[in-house]
Order: sequence, then C-alpha cells, then structure tokens
Amino acid sequence: MATTVNIIVGSHVWVEDRDTAWVDGEVTKVNGEKIEVQTTSGKKVVANLSNVYPKDTEAPPAGVDDMTKLSYLHEPGVLQNLATRYELNEIYTYTGNILIAVNPFRRLPHLYDTHMMEQYKGATFGELSPHVFAVADAAYRAMINEGKSNSILVSGESGAGKTETTKMLMRYLAYMGGRAATEGRTVEQQVLESNPVLEAFGNAKTVRNNNSSRFGKFVELQFDKTGRISGAAVRTYLLERSRVCQLSDPERNYHCFYLLCAAPPEDIKRYKLGNPKSFHYLNQTNCYELDGVSDAEEYLNTRKAMDIVGISPEEQDSIFRVVAAILHLGNINFTKGKEVDSSMPKDDKSRFHLEMAAELLMCNVQGLENALCKRVMVTREETIIKSLDPDAATTNRDALAKTIYSRMFDWIVEKINNSIGQDPDSKNLIGVLDIYGFESFKANSFEQFCINFTNEKLQQHFNQHVFKMEQEEYTKEEINWSYIEFVDNQDVLDLIEKKPGGIIALLDEACMFPKSTHETFTQKLYQTFNNHKRFSKPKLSRTDFTIVHYAGDVTYQADLFLDKNKDYVVAEHQDLLNASKCPFVAGLFPPLPEESSKSSKFSSIGTRFKQQLQSLMETLSSTEPHYIRCVKPNNILKPAIFENQNVIQQLRCGGVLEAIRISCAGYPTRRTFDEFLDRFGLLAPEVLEGNYDEMTACEKLLEKKGLKGFQIGKTKVFLRAGQMAELDARRAEVISNAAKVIQRQIRTYIARKEFVALRKAATHLQTLWRGKLARKLYEEIKREAAAIKIQKNVRGYHARKTYTKLRLSAIVVQAALRAMAARNEFRFRKQTKAAIIIQAQWRGHRSYSYYKSMKRAGLSVQCAWRSKVARKELRKLKMAARETGALKEAKDKLEKKVEELTWRLQLEKRLRTDLEEAKAQDIAKLQLSLQAMQVQLDEANATLVKEREAARKAIEDAPPVIKEMPVVVVDTEKVDLLTNENEELKTLLKSQEKRADEAERKCAEVQELSEERLKKMEEAESKIDQLQESFQRLEEKLSNLESENQVLRQQALVMSPTKGLSGRSKTAVIQDLQSPVPALKDAAEAEQRPQKALNDRQQENQDALIKCIMQDIGFSGGRPVAASIIYKSLFHWRSFEAERTNVFDRIIQIIGSAIETQENNDVLAYWLSNTSTLLLLLQRTLKASGAAGMTPQRRRSSSATLFGRMAQGFRTSPSGTGLSFSNGGMIGGLDALRQIEAKYPALLFKQQLTAYVEKIYGMIRDNLKKEISPLLGLCIQAPRTSRASLVRGSARSHANAAAQQALIGHWQSIVKSLSNFLKTLRANYVPPFLVRKVYTQIFSFINVQLFNSLLLRRECCSFSNGEYVKAGLAELEHWCYEATEEYVGTAWDELKHIRQAVGFLVIHQKPKKSLDEITHDLCPVLSIQQLYRISTMYWDDKYGTHSVAPDVIASMRVLMTEDSNNALSNSFLLDDDSSIPFSVDDISKSMNQIDLSEIEPPPLIRQNSAFNFLLPRAE
Repeated sequence: MATTVNIIVGSHVWVEDRDTAWVDGEVTKVNGEKIEVQTTSGKKVVANLSNVYPKDTEAPPAGVDDMTKLSYLHEPGVLQNLATRYELNEIYTYTGNILIAVNPFRRLPHLYDTHMMEQYKGATFGELSPHVFAVADAAYRAMINEGKSNSILVSGESGAGKTETTKMLMRYLAYMGGRAATEGRTVEQQVLESNPVLEAFGNAKTVRNNNSSRFGKFVELQFDKTGRISGAAVRTYLLERSRVCQLSDPERNYHCFYLLCAAPPEDIKRYKLGNPKSFHYLNQTNCYELDGVSDAEEYLNTRKAMDIVGISPEEQDSIFRVVAAILHLGNINFTKGKEVDSSMPKDDKSRFHLEMAAELLMCNVQGLENALCKRVMVTREETIIKSLDPDAATTNRDALAKTIYSRMFDWIVEKINNSIGQDPDSKNLIGVLDIYGFESFKANSFEQFCINFTNEKLQQHFNQHVFKMEQEEYTKEEINWSYIEFVDNQDVLDLIEKKPGGIIALLDEACMFPKSTHETFTQKLYQTFNNHKRFSKPKLSRTDFTIVHYAGDVTYQADLFLDKNKDYVVAEHQDLLNASKCPFVAGLFPPLPEESSKSSKFSSIGTRFKQQLQSLMETLSSTEPHYIRCVKPNNILKPAIFENQNVIQQLRCGGVLEAIRISCAGYPTRRTFDEFLDRFGLLAPEVLEGNYDEMTACEKLLEKKGLKGFQIGKTKVFLRAGQMAELDARRAEVISNAAKVIQRQIRTYIARKEFVALRKAATHLQTLWRGKLARKLYEEIKREAAAIKIQKNVRGYHARKTYTKLRLSAIVVQAALRAMAARNEFRFRKQTKAAIIIQAQWRGHRSYSYYKSMKRAGLSVQCAWRSKVARKELRKLKMAARETGALKEAKDKLEKKVEELTWRLQLEKRLRTDLEEAKAQDIAKLQLSLQAMQVQLDEANATLVKEREAARKAIEDAPPVIKEMPVVVVDTEKVDLLTNENEELKTLLKSQEKRADEAERKCAEVQELSEERLKKMEEAESKIDQLQESFQRLEEKLSNLESENQVLRQQALVMSPTKGLSGRSKTAVIQDLQSPVPALKDAAEAEQRPQKALNDRQQENQDALIKCIMQDIGFSGGRPVAASIIYKSLFHWRSFEAERTNVFDRIIQIIGSAIETQENNDVLAYWLSNTSTLLLLLQRTLKASGAAGMTPQRRRSSSATLFGRMAQGFRTSPSGTGLSFSNGGMIGGLDALRQIEAKYPALLFKQQLTAYVEKIYGMIRDNLKKEISPLLGLCIQAPRTSRASLVRGSARSHANAAAQQALIGHWQSIVKSLSNFLKTLRANYVPPFLVRKVYTQIFSFINVQLFNSLLLRRECCSFSNGEYVKAGLAELEHWCYEATEEYVGTAWDELKHIRQAVGFLVIHQKPKKSLDEITHDLCPVLSIQQLYRISTMYWDDKYGTHSVAPDVIASMRVLMTEDSNNALSNSFLLDDDSSIPFSVDDISKSMNQIDLSEIEPPPLIRQNSAFNFLLPRAE
C-alpha cells in the first residue's frame, strides 16, 4: 500500500516507529530512495521511500465516521482516524458497511437507551453516526424488505467487547421484533436471559479479559411473516475443555466452580466443598476472585437465570452436583500400587475425595476407582485388564473430568434451546455470531489451531463479501473492474482441512495408531508440507510447526495435539456413569448403539469441529452477512488509553487491513464530483470557468494532469493507489506558488504602508508644532481680555450693593404703615360676623322645635293604622296555621300506623321463626324414636333367629325316645312366646309409624300455615311500601304548602301598606290553604297519572337535543352554540342534581363518535372548542354535594317543585319581582350563576368531558406532528453545493438557486402547515390558551427533532448547514411574529437548543472561545455532553476553519468524566414530551367569562316549544 509518487520536500508523511507503530512528520530532504523526516515527536528519521505513506493534512480534526471517505486509505490513516475518534468518545466507525467498535472500558448508557434505538429505527445505513444499532437495523430491514435471512458476525480478541456487542444487537432486534408476553417471558427475553447461564459455565478469566467466552456462539433469531420473533436457537462451538484441568497464572477456571465455592453454607455442606485454594483444578493459579464481582451474588443470579430459562430445581441440583464432583475428582492423587505399573489412591484424603466424587455422581466407589486405575482391553480371544501407572491414572482422571464437563455444557445448551423453542415454520432468521478472534501466544496448542482455522474460514468469507461490495460499488457506478485482483487464502484452508493430506486428516490418522506420538506426527507434517509456502519448520524445535496465516505467522506446539484431538469416551467411564443412580448423570452418558460402536471406535474433535464449521459457513453463505469488528484499545483494560501497536495487530487479525488491501487493489480513493472539484479544481481553473458539467470537468482535469488508470463513475471519481498523493503533491505545489505570489504582494504592501506611515508622522509633527505656537499667542490675548472683564464686574458689584441697601430701607417703612391699617379693618369685620351667627342659631332652634312636635304626632297616627292592618293579617295567618296543624296530625297518625304495621311484621317474623324451630325439634325427636324402635326390632329379629337355631339344634341332638315328650311342648311354648313378642313389636312399630305419619302431617300443616303467614307478611310489606310512598308524597305536598306559606309571608312583609293584596289573590290563597284534607289523600293517585307523560316528554326533549348537537351548528359571536345549548338544557332540566339520568352518557357517546376520524382536524377543532367551553361552564358551576341534615327526597322535592324554586328565588333576591325564570334572568353571565350541588352522574360527566378534552387536544397535536415530521428530515441538511460550482457558469448558479429555493421551500411548507392549523383552530374559536399549548409542544417537537438529528449526523454539523438551518429558523420566527403572542405565546423559546447549537456552528473564531464563554454566553442551555459532541463533529465546509481549541475539548472531557456516573447527564439527546400540559383549573383560570344570554339557538331548537327557555330575552 505504500507509494513512491511525488514525495517532495515539505510533504507530510507517515513513517514507521517502534513504539507508536506510526508517527507523522515533514520531509526535510529527499535523497534518491532515502528521505529524511522531521517527526512531530522531535526526532529525525531516515526512511526508505517505499515504506512511507502520505498524510492528509486536510483531514477533519475529529476524523471521519466512514474510513472509505479518507483521502488515503492505508494503515496509518486508519489507525489515526480510530485514535482521533476514540479520544472523542466516538467508539464506532464504519469501513464501508463494516462496523469497527473500540471498547471504551466504561459504561456509556446514553448510547444504548430506548430513545437511541428509536432514532436508528428505520434510518438508512450511514445516515446517522456509526452505531451497533445501525447494523442491527440494516439486517432487520434487509430481512423484512428482501425476505432473505441475514447474519451479523461479531469478532475480536478476548476483551474487545464481543459479548457486550452481541447483547446490544440482541436488545435491538428484540426491540424491533419483540412483542408483549401473554404467558411467561417472550422468546427474545429468554434468549437474552440465557446469557448469564452460558457465561457461568462457558466463560472464564483470561490474561486479557475477566469474562472471556471460551466457546463460539451463534444465536439464531427466527422471525415470522410479520417480522416478529417466533423462535430462537443457540449453537456453540469448541468449548475449551482443557481449561477444566490445566490453568496458567493469572487466569481462572470456568466461573461456575468459583460460584459454587461461594454458595450458601447449606449447599457447601451438601457438596463437601470449601475454599477454592483447596482444589487442584482451581489452585494452579493465584487468582481466585475478580475485582468488583461477588461470586456469592453471582451464584444466586445464576440460579435465578437457570429458573428463567426452564431448568428445574432438581436439574440445577444435579448440575451443581456434577460441578462439585469434578472438583473432588481433581483432588484424587495416585501412587504406585502393589503390582508392577499399577496405581491406587495416594492417601486417606484422596480416598475421601474419591468417595465424595462417587457419592455426588451416584456411582459405585470401587467401580470409580477401577475406572481410574485400570483399563480393559478387548481382543478377539479374551478380555485383558491392564493396570495404569500413576501418571496414566492422572491423565485418565483428567480425561473423565473434561468429558463430564463438556457433556454437561452441551446438555445445558440443548436445554436452553428446548426451553426457548424453535419455529419450524419460520422462513427468515437473523443470526448473531459471537466467536473468538485470531489468537497468537507464546505457546499455541490445539485450541489456538482450531480458533485460527475458524478465523481463516471466516476471513475468506469476509474477503469474498468485501470484494462483492467493491464489485457492487463499481457496478453501481458503471466502471470497468474486470482486471482487479482478489486476494484469497484458500491455500491456507487447503493446508489445514484438505482430504486427504491436510493437517487435520494427518492428525486423525496419527490418533488412530496406538504407537503414534507427537514427534511422529510432526515428522509426518514436515515430510508432507516441506515445500508448502504457508508451512514452515522452526529451526530449534522438533515438535513445533509454523503456519503463515492472513494475520501473521503462528508457531504451534504439537505436544498435546493427539491427546486433545481424541474425543472417544473410555469404555469404563461410559459404563460406570451410564449405570449411575442419578438420572441426570446417566443421561449425559447414554448407551452407544452397537452398530456405531462396532463400526467406529475413534472420534476426532478436529473432524467434528470442521463439520460444525462447515455447517456454520453454509448457514452464513445462505444469509446476507454484516460485520462488526471489536477492538481492544489496550491490554490493561483501562479507559482513555489507545495503544497503537495493540490496535494495529488486532486490525490485522480482524481482517480490516486485509479489506483495505482488497480496496487498494482496485480504487481505494473515491470522491464525489463536487468534493473532487472542491479539492483539486485549482489545478485547472480554466476547466472550472468553462461551462462543463461536473463529470466532464473532472475527466478533463485528470486528463490535463496526465493521470492514467482512473475511472469516472456516475457520481464519483475513482483513483488508483498513489494517484491521490500525486494530485495532492501538485496541489501543494500550486498552493506553494500561490503562497509565494501572496507573500510578494504582502511584502510590497507592508513596505508601502511603512513609507506612508513615516510621511504621515512627519506631517503630523509639523502640525503639532504650529499648533503649539498658535495656542501660546491665543493664551496672551485671552489673559488681557480676562483682566478687562474682571474690572467691569467689580465696579458693577459695588453699584448694585449701594442700590439694594437703599431699596430695602424704603420697603420696611412701607410695610409697617400697611400692617397698621390692615389690623384696624380686621377688628371691625370680626365684630359684625359674631352678631350674624347668634341670630342664625336662634332662628334654627325655633324651627327645629316645631318640626319635632309635628313628627311625633304623625308617627302616632301611622302606628295606630298599621297595628290595625297587622291584626287583620294575623287573624288570617292563624287560620292557615290551624289547617297546617290538621295536616301534621294526619301525618302523625300515619306514622303511628306505619310503626304498628312494622311491629306486627316483626312479631310475625318472630312467630314464624319459633314455629320453624319447634317443628325442627319435633321432627328430630320423632326421628330419634323411629331409630330406637328400628334398633329394638332388629334386636328382636336377631334374638328370634338365635332361638330358632338353638331349638333346631336341640331337637337334632335329643334322643328319639323323648322327642315327642315335653321337649316338643317346651319348644312350642317358646315359639308361641316369641311369636307373641314379634306381634307386639309389629304392633308397636305400626303405632310408631302412625305417629310418624301424624307428625309429618302436622309438619305439612305447620309449613302451609307458615307459607300463608309469609304471603300475608309480603302483602303487609307491599302495603307498607305503598304507605311509605304515600307518606313521601304527603311530605312533598306539605313542604309545598310550607314553601307557599313562606312566600306569602315574605310578600306580606315587602308590600307597602298602600298596595295590599287584591281581594281576588287573597281569596285564592285562602281557598288553597283551606282545601279539604281528603284532597291530600288523592294526591298520590293524581301524581301517578301524569308521571309517565312527564317522562315521555323529557325523553323527547333529550332526543331533540341529541339530534341537534349531532350536527355542526357552528358558533354565535365566537361562542360555541352546541356547548351553550347543552349547558342551558341540562341546567334547566336540573340534570346536574339528578340521582339517575342517561343524558350525560348520550352526550359523551355523540362526542366519541364524532372524533373517530382522527385525520379531520376541522372536526377535532370544532369539538375541542365545544368540550373545553362546556368543561369551563361545569368547572365554574358544579360543586360536590355536601348538604347535611336533609334527606335526599326532601332536597329533591324542595328544588323540583314550582314553589320550591320560587322560595329559592326569594332567598336569592331582595324582592319578588325577579321570579321570572326566563333565559335572560337566569344566565346573564357566569358570575350570575349560582353553585350547584352536583350528584354523582354530573361529576362523572365532568370527568369524562375532561378526558375527551385531553384526548382531542392530543389528537390535534399528534396530527400536526405527523404532518411536519417528514419535512423536518428534509430541513436539517442543506443541499450540497461545491465551492467550485460557484464560479462555473450560469447553469451552475441556476442550480444552486434552485437548491436554495428547495430548502426554503421545505421550511415554507412547515410554515404553511402551521398557518393552516392555526387558521383551522381560529375558525373553530378554540380557546387561545389551548392554541398556545399546542404550538408550544409543536415547537418543542421541532427543537427535539432538529437537535437530535444534528447530533447524530456529522454531515449536518457544518458551517454552511448551520447557515441554512438558521435561515429556516428565521422563517419560523417571522411566522411567530405574524401569528401574534395571543396564539403562539412563548413557543419560540422552545427552540432554544437548536437555536444555540446553530448559533455555535456559524460563529467565527471558535478556537479563540474559552469554555466559560461557550457555556455561559453562547450556549448556556446546552449540556457539556451536547457541546462536546457538537464541537467534535463540527467541520467547516465553507471557509475551512477549525472547531474549538484542544484545551477546551480536554476540559469538556474532564467534566464529562467527573459526571460519568449520572446516566441522565450522559445522554446528549433530547426527549419529546407528549404529556398533556394543562389541567382543568388551568383552563378555568385562563379562559374569559362567557356570556350565554344572547346566543341564538339553531332552527331545529327554535321550532320546539319545549326549548323556549333558550330564546333570548327580547323574544
């Protein structure tokens, strides 16, 4: 990749350095093929011209996010770019479609939160900053759009972050393809939660990593047709089995061993464990614990994870029994036995561990000892038992431990797969391969051989993919690429896996011969591959061999190759563990089929691994691959340290440099036409001045410079290796010549400037001297004039003093004379005024006395007349009171009657209860008697049977002589006696049955009687209910009469004496009060008849109201008509005070059905206006019911009747003239409304209405967001125009003008959308408060979208882009000014983040700004994380200026490190707030009073006489 083209004095180059790999410097001398370079570190280096690389001096200070954009795609350029970005905490970098991830060795939670995943969801690959989510999204989108499976290959050495990267990939794929779990955990959750289990049993601490995966893992996520995860599987490759028995300091064994030793005491006691230092398999190193990790907590976490993935507690116990048994196996030591070449356990300690291992494995102790110390050899003739020496027994022990652990690990993987479940119907999958990277240590064994074989295979796949991408790029650009060479490593793969004759085949062959050793194996390799260019033999070793891999030479030690390659299980081990009483252990060693055991006695790990790898490669070949290369920046695992040598080695091992080598074989440098002309247009100005298109201009420029082999694509220029350096050298020469011309002109300018300054100084000196002489003459003239002026002023002063003294004396004399005359005049006037006052007081006293006497006489007459009138009224009121007393007596009688009926009902209930209890007791007694008689009958029958049997036996035993004598008589008497007793018993039974029948009959009679009484009781209850209803109606009537009486009293008190009640009204009132009592008794019947008609009329009115509001009835005077008539109608109908009504539900249903169409903003605005206005009216009118001391019936009756409303009118108004309940008198304004004690339905209606206001508001806001969101994506990045195009003819200027107009057009489209929405909201009279809230949240959304896009896309953080966005923001500011503050409010302030960020992009002289100025003056709102990202991503595409100073960047990094523990402060992205930003109280406080008095009802309502109350007062 090195170049020898145009390296001249002054060129900036990269030279090799032993410490830092590469160091940059400037060429100071060129001597043929040797050059002298002054490095930036201060050294002078002499290097060969073919070993240096040109340096791009115009590379962005923050690096590039895609290394294909580098001007020089070579090793030092790649390294410098990665180091620069890592220093800025940019850990991800693209190389084409390959992602390079550098481990930061610290948590960066802001890079992986849900908000970040949302940003990369659906984004085009390469559009946003490099990220692991972008690779995952590209794979997912390719699978969905193309219907093809994809795979993501994650590689890197131990500690590079492969496992964490895989977790992030799984998280994102679960985010995209996951779904809510209906039963238990979802597939993606189980896959993610299986990681702790696999890490516990498959990860260990190595020199380079505390949690290194010692196996390869390929996770298949299966997706259904809808793109949802439907199944998964985990495939594992080559677990490092030798680690179980062999360790090197300071590494550790697998985590599970240490976790079990730190288990709770009961588990340790059960497994007879102790300190890890006491076990041979763990104490081979001095490392037992990990920093910051608690093994006890990890043990519990692992048990929980095993529960989650479906491993039962019994299976968990079996697994840890096996783990403990392996530890005990390691502590079994052997010594020589009694026989020759035999062995036995060394001591009691070894025998204890042997017994514990047998107990844990549930096998025979003697059988385990024999399996370890002896070997059975089966021949054709006989079976031979061979004893093993101590060394062989130890090897046999380790082989058993490795086999058990390997099979247990395979069982766990299979169990996890079974628990997760696979989808057999899935056609698409995304595989994530987390596999070990290339390894090269001082001692490399069989594991490193297999690992490097895997990486060679993957590297071939990688090379083919990179070459394919190159081909696609060339094909896309339509250039000729047929002569490009492709670097392939097939020869290395043939060396390893080819059959026959490959290393693996020769290894299998050596393993099958018992007498083969590692020496014979290596000699075979030497003979076979003696002339192979990829194979070599070290000079000083007989058992080592070296393979030339793509990443470098690796020397392997073949000492243990044969042992590690053998995979068969010793027959004794197989038989012993298959017979274990533990089902888990027996399941790990199932019996081998006879056919397989006869056909093949040997199994090879190498062959099996090759088959697995071949299967993996077939899977990868059937998928679309995506590559992630993880890099570990240092070996001490600390953040902010970048070791060049270490990273270069990993880039070589990871194949990144190999990909660069493939690119360099073709066209490593590719630039778009405008970028190429921007950079090299100055080499041929005449080409730029001609009216050529960009493609023709590029071609003519290259031809003029004499370059050959380049290609012109459709949009890019493709240059061969070295051509970029040649063009840069010529460009540097042109710039150098131009600099010389500038210097010459500047020096001329400086000399002339000095001459002009000297001449100007002489002239200035002369001017100063002449001025001094003039000032001296002026001072003398001024002094003479001052003396004359002083003399004049002194003389004037003396004259004025004399005159003033004379004048004061005259004034004193005049004042004394005038004072004497004034005092005489005052004395005369005082005497005259006193006489007048005395006269006035006497006349007033006389008149007042006469008035008081007349007033007393008039009051006496008036009091007498008023007393007479009041006594007449009192007599009338007493008569009315007596009638009221009669009603109260009737009421008292009814109450007594109700109490008597209630008492009788309770008495009946008690009698019925007593009767049922007596009945139950009688039945129980009869049943007991019946049972006793039955027992007696059974005893009598049994006695009778016994007597008969005794008689029969006696007859049979008696002699024949006396058979006919008294024996017969005696037996007959006994029979008769028993017969009589039986008859008596039957008689007694019949009598008992009769008594039982009689008792049942009585019980039935009692039951019938109780049922009759129950019916009577129910009838009595119904009568009581009727009486209670009548009583309530009477109460209502009585309350009406009381209200009427109160009204008449108040009228009598407020009427003047001259205007008494007319005779007709008096008579009517007296007749009503004296109406007969029987009329009250018929009141209930009279009310029942019109009740139904009243309900029907009310239902008709509600239907009319609903029918009216279903239509768009518009607005009246800026007030919503629908809200007005709904409120007035509900108020008039007293619906707010009703206990039960369905009118509220019907109104809510109408609103809900009207807003179902979420896209119609006009309808949404109409209902937002109505619902918010109605909610305001309810908020200011309704209050929760809190009245106490009055029954609900009494409260309802007092407000529902005419006289009740009249009484309330009297209580609220001073006179009876305001009794009219018309619209004008009731609702003149909100202040005139009284507070209503609302019932539950009204309060529920208010809550539902509040919810609909919030819902409609959110729908309107979200619709506007959806409309402007696509436009924001077009507004954040300006159309690209090159500086060269600015001077290239009129066609180019028109194109730039069109692009400028297109950008402004996007912003104008946003302004148009905002204006249309505002027009819709204003047309529907939406309250300005809600409009302000809508636009405040919309502007906040614009701020979030633009600001996040700015931080995630480097091409947006440019100077010219800042100018474009600033111009667009000016359009928004102008719109806010025109929309007025009434409707926009402080929405403009919501753009503070993007305004300050854009302002920072377009300011000049950024390097001169201090951190304090930036954080306090320029960008006080932005956080340090946000400023740091903008500063590091900034690039000036217009003037070529730099970002802020390096010390400012360093200070920002220090502040970020100090605050790194705060996840919230680490997040540099903004979140969009979609909450509802107001409450009901806010609406009530912000909206003005609404006058509903003059609102015209719609025609449908006006024609209905039931709604006359809605008509204005004039009608």
